[in-house]
Amino acid sequence: MRAEIISVGTELLLGQVVNTNSAYIAKKLASLSIEVYHHITVGDNAERIKEAIEAAESRSDMIILSGGLGPTEDDITKQVLSEYLDVELVLHEDTQNKIITYHKNSDFEMPKNNQLQALMLMGAIPLLNDTGLAVGSFLEKGDHSYIILPGPPDELEPMVENHLTQVIVDNILDEQKLVSRIIRLFGLTESQLALKLEKVIQNQMNPTIAIYAEGGELSIRITAKGQSEEECDKMINKVEKAINKEVKEFVFGYGEKTLSDVIKDILIEQEKKITAAESLTGGAFLSSISSDLAAGSIFDGGIVTYSSDHKHKTLGISQKVIDNFGVVSPECAIEMAERVRDMFEADVAVSLTGVAGPSDLEGNIPGTVWIGIALNESKSFAKHYHFAYKRNKNRRLAVQNALDLVRRVLLDMPISKRVYCDEDSL
Repeated sequence: MRAEIISVGTELLLGQVVNTNSAYIAKKLASLSIEVYHHITVGDNAERIKEAIEAAESRSDMIILSGGLGPTEDDITKQVLSEYLDVELVLHEDTQNKIITYHKNSDFEMPKNNQLQALMLMGAIPLLNDTGLAVGSFLEKGDHSYIILPGPPDELEPMVENHLTQVIVDNILDEQKLVSRIIRLFGLTESQLALKLEKVIQNQMNPTIAIYAEGGELSIRITAKGQSEEECDKMINKVEKAINKEVKEFVFGYGEKTLSDVIKDILIEQEKKITAAESLTGGAFLSSISSDLAAGSIFDGGIVTYSSDHKHKTLGISQKVIDNFGVVSPECAIEMAERVRDMFEADVAVSLTGVAGPSDLEGNIPGTVWIGIALNESKSFAKHYHFAYKRNKNRRLAVQNALDLVRRVLLDMPISKRVYCDEDSL
């Protein structure tokens, strides 16, 4: 099946709004083994929208339109498709009641045109809007499927996740079961992962394998189609086994869990507490650890010391280390980790010190980072990293690599080269 996404909105063409919807929809359709061949963006103009639909019909089976479902004069997507298909718009009563209730509860006077959001194509399956007011539609007519979705991502994404996906499975996939498994990885680039899995991915039709990169972490989505979930699971297990043979040490979890989620799970399971002393990351590591209701069981506190002066006065780093080695050094990273470990009586302590950029520091170029690890009953060490020249990207990568380093330490996994170990530290 071929799909085409038509994004409607003059604000998209003018660059006033970044179009994240197309990428999200394409990713979801790929998980259903539906290929997206074209992304089109068109302004709020009836004739141009019709031209886009006509072109899409000539080359695609499924046509998805997003945007233009609101109550204003330029929200014309439903009306244009209705006229183009010669299908009447009808009122979806549940959505109308929701709109009326919303305005009553908000003490807002409801403009009459707000009811436009409750209109849908006659004969279509309604796609409920869990976070907004405009109803979506799924209509099969002739050889094509037409899908209408709202423009705001915080409305579109729940509609796709909670409603559209199941509608597609029930109505298009010939009653076959579709099962997906997401494997999460860290420590490789997207191209490195693709190269390692080249033989696994080659000629793979069922299950399908898709690689995604987002925020420094990688995902592999394995999707199988079969007559039962058991059949799909067996196919997925076979592919996952082949993937693990190539990249198992980089796999940190499954589903939607991030690195920080996994670290918190491991700490809870091992009944250990963590702390951190941060410099260039300014508290970002501590924030990733504490952004959870379970944080209290694994985290008592940490410290951010940006300046050399406060590394000495507040954290207790010896002036000799700062003078002889500098703050961007393995010696400083180790001492930072050990001092904060003792300060908060933690089982695991992390330190992050380096050069976020854009300027050099102590002769070190931007992207130079040392991450220190101090445990209760083993030798402290620091690992060297070098990222790039973008300040905030360097800070984010430092946090993610620190999390991965903690994961490897807690699970007693091998740690790659470029590790400095202080022979006198414990």
